[in-house]
Amino acid sequence: MGLTYLKNVSTLELNVNKCTGCLMCVFVCPHNVFKITNKKSQIINKDFCMECGACQRNCPENAIKVTTGVGCAGGIILGYIKGTAPDCGCDGSSECC
Repeated sequence: MGLTYLKNVSTLELNVNKCTGCLMCVFVCPHNVFKITNKKSQIINKDFCMECGACQRNCPENAIKVTTGVGCAGGIILGYIKGTAPDCGCDGSSECC
């Protein structure tokens, strides 16, 4: 059982056809969103995803897409306060929250 972050909001997408089953997504995901079945990655529960982007950055086949920063609670709060889109600096140009 994993930690459910926010229900039905994750931007996480997996293109199983591009996946080679390298296990990188499984290794780097802090919330155990992925597992390997029949030599391909599978999303166990999309609601576990906090959209940190580690899986996308580490997938050698570019089989994973996620809009980073929008799942970060701090980014959501900051965006609400500023009246902007959620952003916590998880765009790859800085350290993630």
